Parts: sequence; C-alpha cells; structure tokens
Amino acid sequence: MQTSAARWLAQWARPRAVEALPVRLDRRRVYVLPTRFGLFYAALVFTMALGALNYNNNPALLLALLLGATAMASLIFAHLQLSGLRVDAVSADPVFAGERLQVHVAVSARDARRRNGLRLDALDASTFVPPLAPEGTAVAELLLDTRQRGWHDIGRLRVSTTQPLGLARAWSWVWPSPLLVYPAPEVQGPPLPEGGNNGQHARLNPAGDDVHHLRGYRPGDAPRTIAWKPSARRDTLLVREYEQPVGVEVLLAWDALGALPYEQRIRRLAHWVEQAERTDRRYRLTLPGQPALGPSHGPAHRHLCLRALALMPHADAAR
Repeated sequence: MQTSAARWLAQWARPRAVEALPVRLDRRRVYVLPTRFGLFYAALVFTMALGALNYNNNPALLLALLLGATAMASLIFAHLQLSGLRVDAVSADPVFAGERLQVHVAVSARDARRRNGLRLDALDASTFVPPLAPEGTAVAELLLDTRQRGWHDIGRLRVSTTQPLGLARAWSWVWPSPLLVYPAPEVQGPPLPEGGNNGQHARLNPAGDDVHHLRGYRPGDAPRTIAWKPSARRDTLLVREYEQPVGVEVLLAWDALGALPYEQRIRRLAHWVEQAERTDRRYRLTLPGQPALGPSHGPAHRHLCLRALALMPHADAAR
C-alpha cells in the first residue's frame, strides 16, 4: 500500500493512457533512488572517507571506498532486477459492488537472472511477487475495495524492489485496463416475477423423469434405458428417450419497474438474475436501448446480464 506521501505525489504525476498488455520494463522505464537507509549509509561512508583523509589513514580510506563501491553495485543490481521484467496480464473475476476484487497480476522473465523481493503496489493495496526463476513466471494477487458498479479503475501499478541490500529502491509503473464490477443485488428483494411465457418447456435429458418416446438402440446406450417388453414385441431393441422439464421462462423487464428509483431498478434486476440462477430458471432481460438477452441461463448468460446492468449509464448521465 502506498504511503500518504506517495498518494500526494501520484496526484501530480504525469498522466498516462491505459497500456495494452503485455508490457516489458526496459531500462528507460526503471527509476532508481536511495532509500532512507541508503541515505544514512551514504552519510556514514562520506564521514568515514572524510575522517580517513583528515588523519591520512589509508586502511580506513580503502574501507570507505570499498563500501562506496558496494553501494554503487547495489544500485546497478536493483536496476537489473526490474530491467527485462514483463507484466503479462492483469485480470480479475467480476465481483459485486462493495466486495473485494481479487486482482491477479502475471509477470515473467525472459532472461537468465533470478529475481527475488519484487513488490507490487496499487493505490490501496500491496503484495509481494513470488520469486521468479530464470525464464520463469509468477502470479501475484491484490485485494482491492470496490464501491460502485461499472468499470473499476485500479490506477497505475508500481513494481519495485530494494534488493539486494536495501540501499536503493528501483521501481517502474504500469497502467492496466479497468476491471468490471457487477451492481450490488438488492438485499431481501421480492421473488421472481411470474409471466413472460406461461408454457412449460422440456428438453431431452438421459437423467430425466418422463419418457418422451422410443427409438432404436445405438451402440453405447445404457442397458437400463432399453425397453424390453416393446423390444420383444417388435423383435428389435428399443431405447427410452427421457425428457426433463426446464421450467417457465421469466421476463426481467426494465420497464416493469418504473416506480423504483434508477439505481434501485438495477439492484432489483441483479437480485432477480441471481435468484433465477439459483433456481435454475430460464430468464430474459430487457434493458432500454439494448437488444433483449435470452431466454437462457447458466454462467455465460449470467455474466452477460450482470455486465449489461453494470454498464448501464449512471443516474446523472441517464437524465
């Protein structure tokens, strides 16, 4: 997590557009500055060198020069920890507004250097990247708070390290694309509306309860599905085809909720989408200015409906 000083500096940083991933961190994108410990170390080495010169103490001067060379080597090593690193992807499964978004950041290296101690910082969260083997990959996870539906801008990500001695910090910035956040469903909302299609649908299902028809035997059919008595009468093997009712289609219509406030409508429809999925009901969602979604059900249809609700214009823009 970035400090208050880092937050203040981020407000005045040069704005950058969203980058298409993967992004390679070359030497022109890596910055290096001494840490607080590094500044203390530099002051200590400078004092040692000054005292050695003042008293004409050659061993002490040699020691100060060796410590200074160690610090310079630490700066170069910290730079090399990030140079050549690649940020491959930033992704997250959508969550409902108010929940924490688990962001996965995939990084990789395409050289023979081993990388340890890499840190990943967002505005409100931070984590360490697992050690990267030569030409290896790793995935780090960030937990971000969400407050409203739609595209959640996670801001710029900082990849940094203080390896090997903590004398300097090398860092680089990445500007990923925003991530989707679903609208928060209404708490204790009403049950699903009935209607939209009063017919009961059924589909063929080997695990169904009702017999639909008989057909000829095919290699691979289960023995329990063979209708032995009809097969004996017709002198050929016949197999039962079963069907399973799939329920009444539900219409989730935006226009039917005209008495509710704008955002309350979105939360009510999100609640109904979740309720229809829990009860395995086929449903159709109609929103203003968009083609109807469905009727269908399942994870893919759920995502399409919740995404459409999440990307509805906000109340101020819709007026």
